Amino acid sequence: MKATPENAQAASNQPVYDVIIAGAGPVGLFLACELAQARCSVLLLEKAEQPHSPLKRLPFGIRGLNAPSVEALYRRGLLQELKVPKQVSSPHAASPTGQGAKPKRGGHFAGIQFDETMVDAAQWPYRLPSSTAVQLVSELEELETVLARRAEGLGVVIRRGLAITAAQQTADGVTVRAEDRSWEGKWLVGCDGSRSVVRKTGGFEFAGTEPEFTGYSVQVDIADPEKLRLGRNVTPTGMYMQSQPGYLILQDFDGGAAHHAGQPVTLEYIQELLRRISNTDVTISALHIASTWTDRARQATAYRNGRMLLAGDAAHIHSPLGGQGLNLGLGDALNLGWKLAATIHGQAPAGLLDSYHTERHPIGAQVLDWSRAQVAIMNPAPAARALHAIVRDLMSTRDGATYFAGRVWGVSTHYALGGAHPLAGRSIPNFEFEDGTTIGELLRDGQGILLDFESNSSLKTLASEFGNQLKYIAGQAKDQLGLSAALIRPDGIVAWASDHAPDSTDLQQAVARWFVGDSGSSRVK
Repeated sequence: MKATPENAQAASNQPVYDVIIAGAGPVGLFLACELAQARCSVLLLEKAEQPHSPLKRLPFGIRGLNAPSVEALYRRGLLQELKVPKQVSSPHAASPTGQGAKPKRGGHFAGIQFDETMVDAAQWPYRLPSSTAVQLVSELEELETVLARRAEGLGVVIRRGLAITAAQQTADGVTVRAEDRSWEGKWLVGCDGSRSVVRKTGGFEFAGTEPEFTGYSVQVDIADPEKLRLGRNVTPTGMYMQSQPGYLILQDFDGGAAHHAGQPVTLEYIQELLRRISNTDVTISALHIASTWTDRARQATAYRNGRMLLAGDAAHIHSPLGGQGLNLGLGDALNLGWKLAATIHGQAPAGLLDSYHTERHPIGAQVLDWSRAQVAIMNPAPAARALHAIVRDLMSTRDGATYFAGRVWGVSTHYALGGAHPLAGRSIPNFEFEDGTTIGELLRDGQGILLDFESNSSLKTLASEFGNQLKYIAGQAKDQLGLSAALIRPDGIVAWASDHAPDSTDLQQAVARWFVGDSGSSRVK
């Protein structure tokens, strides 16, 4: 929607939204869904007039969703709305020993594939047969369509063709300007990408490292396609990858000079670059799509500044190698949504919103280092090629494949919440009850859960004190993994767990840390 003089006058009649979100990509849309489901009023402003660009279509729009992202979509009833998500990895299908099994690609690190049949799934005892896939392939355009439909169904107001130009905050709220219009909100979240206006106007520091290469994503017609090989090809002068005929990704280790110089990406330029990298005289007859990017790795030193917050690429940028960016952003949205909603409704314990930065910043830093490590061994220089060979050998071992799978699939994701139980800070296993219901299905309303496998009456009484924040679930699961009870946050993370009769003091502290009851107290009777 384009701003006009007529609707500029109507700005003064706009409501005060609980949250204004900048950016209607998958991260902004998912966050909007989380907030709206928790009864918050949300305005989402997007600078692009149309929701989809050519780069979001096949094959450039293909994204790999890892285990935390797949679980998040499943737990909100969104996974089944994707038309045909393709399962590419499941640890329960992997051979425990890796012996005698046909190699199967499970993912890659810097283009080095690890064999899924070598992965030791026994190292992840909390992943049950009822767990979702650890990796799915989805089209970005379809994912955004599904999220936008859910957001609008929940009452989110989406306005397109409006780029935020300024934002000011007070102790009570935020004023946002886009062209000649303005809106008032209690909170502002920047999900507006690597060049985030919210980050820049909000005074966030964006620290990190400069790029090693310029990357190119292009769709071309090739007059002599037999001169280029499919797949990933590393040469002494760079790398080219052809996923489908004519769809190319190029890496030129120029320190990001071409991207930053704004070099026009013409047919002649791409042809010269491709010939140099591929060491062929290949001829490009037409250029349809072209974009540039780098491996610049930066992260906001704080994810919150007063009533402004950052999520997704606005909070962290890195090379798209390995497809970690979308998963990282969806994790930000899931972590932030329920905490911000609780804060808005006055149901947040002290420090709850600040735990968003505390938990997500280290995860983001890990992904940036993961990206930097890949770039370090993708350089065509001899030293990098030698390191590349060593990593390849390590990945061909059982422990190596399991380590890389845990990182690529996100299975090893963990928040340092403290607590003695090994489940604390991890995603709740998808327990399946005797009636076929799963924990994932019970999390669809975005409430926390006090899970009780022993039908302890004191736990039921405790849950009743927390209204719509916490519900009590009792019953027997098909495989309880020795667990007696668990406190599950709305994002599916285990806040507390016990294999024995609950310790009232420990449970009381855990509940008080994450929830505020209707009476303003939390206690175990």
